[in-house]
Order: sequence, then C-alpha cells, then structure tokens
Amino acid sequence: MPSFTTQVANLQEVGPVVEIKLAVGTIIEDVFQKNSQNIPTHIQAAAMIDTGATGTVVREDIVKQLDLHPVGTTLINTPSSTNVQCYEYLVRLLFPNNVVVETVVIAAPLQGQHIQCLIGRDVLKHGVFIYTGYINTFTLSF
Repeated sequence: MPSFTTQVANLQEVGPVVEIKLAVGTIIEDVFQKNSQNIPTHIQAAAMIDTGATGTVVREDIVKQLDLHPVGTTLINTPSSTNVQCYEYLVRLLFPNNVVVETVVIAAPLQGQHIQCLIGRDVLKHGVFIYTGYINTFTLSF
C-alpha cells in the first residue's frame, strides 16, 4: 500500500499540509497527445488534508494554469455562504512517494489561505489517514 508520512513543525497550528503536484487528468492528457498538443506542466501546490471537506478543492488560478475545461458544476457551502456554484475539473494529484490519485476537483477562490488545495473526503475514502499530534506527523496511505 503506497503511503507517505510528513512531519510539520506545529501540526496543530499549521495543519496537515503536504506539497503535491496537480496535473491534468489521464483522459485529458491522452487527448492532448492525440492532437499533438503540449501537455500543461504540473503545478506545485501546498495541500491541506481536510476531513471536513466533502470534495477536493483547488484554487481557481490553478485550473487556469493547467488550461482545463470544466467537466461539470456543483454547489458548495462555505463558512460564510451557501449554495455557491463552482466548476469541477478532472485532475491528477501527485503526492510524495509516487502516490497518485485521479479525481474531479472543485475550483474555488481559497483566498487568504496558506494553501492552494484542500484534500477532501472524495480522496480520503480511498485511503487511511493517521494524524499523530503528539509527534507532529501525519500519514496518508492508499
């Protein structure tokens, strides 16, 4: 079972944040290749594992950088608003130790955050998440 463990200096204050790469989904990459188009370069992002998030969320500017087109829309609720319509995109999440998850993500502003991505329960349902607060580490296994 592929996994990674990360230590954060102050896990309680910073949260379970990991550096990941975001890339176009496999199907989209195949279309780019068949059409002899350049495949957008992956984007480095700080991602927080968020057991309170139903779905994975990425900052809107990332989907623009990856030149993605929406595959759908969804309504989300935030701490300050309800029924906010957002676009969904197919992406690959590349975690440390070659852990790869392909999923549909929601694009949202995430302004004022120290992260560019929230890893939600749509991804966590495939794995095991272990938060070990007293030694400031967390592990994610798939």
